[in-house]
Amino acid sequence: MAQDAPVCATCGQVAPDPALAAITWTRGTEDGRDVWTCDRCSREHLRSIEGKLDSAWW
Repeated sequence: MAQDAPVCATCGQVAPDPALAAITWTRGTEDGRDVWTCDRCSREHLRSIEGKLDSAWW
């Protein structure tokens, strides 16, 4: 069974290679489902992403 390509929740870009996306994209969990952010959006919104992490991560 082929793995579905992640889709960026921010810009809608579809990962050209799901295996590579697992390394270069950001995966989060919201309401029990995986939410993917592409590498470009991850870099652009890094401070916002970090601001949502629990203090236990620091």
